[in-house]
Amino acid sequence: MKKILKYSLISLIVLCTILLCGGYYMLGHALKPDDLARARNIETSYEYMFNEYPELKPWVDSLQTVGALRNLYIDNDRGEKLHALYIEGAQPTRKTAVIVHGYTDNSIRMLNIGYLYNRQLKYNVLLPDLHGHGMSEGAAIQMGWLDRLDVLQWTATADELFGRNNEIVTVGDSTYERSSGTEMVVHGISMGAATTMMVSGEVEHGIYQQPFIKCFVEDCGYTSVWDEFRGELKAQYGLPAFPLLHVASWLCKQEYEWDFREASALNQVKKCSLPMFFIHGDADTYVPTWMVYELYDAKPEPKELWIVPGAAHAESYKDYPQEYTERVKNFVEKYIH
Repeated sequence: MKKILKYSLISLIVLCTILLCGGYYMLGHALKPDDLARARNIETSYEYMFNEYPELKPWVDSLQTVGALRNLYIDNDRGEKLHALYIEGAQPTRKTAVIVHGYTDNSIRMLNIGYLYNRQLKYNVLLPDLHGHGMSEGAAIQMGWLDRLDVLQWTATADELFGRNNEIVTVGDSTYERSSGTEMVVHGISMGAATTMMVSGEVEHGIYQQPFIKCFVEDCGYTSVWDEFRGELKAQYGLPAFPLLHVASWLCKQEYEWDFREASALNQVKKCSLPMFFIHGDADTYVPTWMVYELYDAKPEPKELWIVPGAAHAESYKDYPQEYTERVKNFVEKYIH
C-alpha cells in the first residue's frame, strides 16, 4: 500500500511538472514568439511596407520632407513608455483615426491603413505601437487585453493633440474656422481588431467614457484569446484545450494579471452600442471566419458586416484596396462629419 501511494505521489508530481513546463512553454511561445523581433526592426518594417504597397513610399517621403510624420511618447498607468507615429491632416480637421496593428507587427506595418485615412480621407492619424512592439516598452505580447487600456489612453492623447486645432469649414461660398474636439474612429486589424473590440466595451462604461469616439472598424479580430489559442493548439500540435491551455492561462494570470478567458472581444462588443464595421476574409484560417459571425451577432445595432471573398487573414485591404477604402469611407462618413 505504501509503495502504491509513493508511486502515485511521484506520478502526480511528474505530471504536474510536465504540465507546468508545457504551460510555460506555451505561454512563452504565444506571448514571446521568436518573430516578435520583426516588430522591433523599424528599417525592415519600412522596406516590407514599401515593397508590398509601392504607393506608400512617395507619400511617406513627402511627409518626412515636411516633418509631418512624427514620433510621440506617453507613459501608461503601469509606468511603461509607449510610442506612436502621428500625422496631421493636410488641412486642419477634427476627423481622426487611431489605427491598431496586429500580432508581431508595429505602427509602420499599418501605414497602408494610415494612407487610407490620411491621404485619401484627409484624417489626422495616430498609429500606436502596442506593448512590446515597435518602439514601445514591454517584453511580452498582451493580446489586446491590457492593450485596450493603452489604446484608450492613446485616444485621449489624440483628442488633446488634434482637438486643439481649429477646423477649416466650407459652407457654400464661405470658409471659416471652428474650434472643436475630435471625432474619432478606432480601426484595428487582427490582434489590433480584437484590441479595438476590447476597447469598444469600455468607452460607454466605467471610468473610460470618451464621447469623441464615434465608431469602430474591426478587421479579422478573434472572439477571445482562449478561442484563438485553443484553435492554434489544435492546428499546430493536434492537442485539446484541456489541460495545457488551462495551465497556460493560469500561469498568464500569475505573471501578467490577466487570463485567456477574460480577454474576450465577444464579451466586450456585447456592451458596445456605438457603430461597428466588421470585416473578415472568407479564406481566413488563422482567425477562422466563423468568429466574425459570433461577434457580429453579439454586437447591438448599429453594425455592418463585409465578408471578403477569397481573402486570407489580414489580406482584405491588400486584395481589394479600392473597395476596402470605399466601404470604410461610406461607413465612417455616417458617424464622423
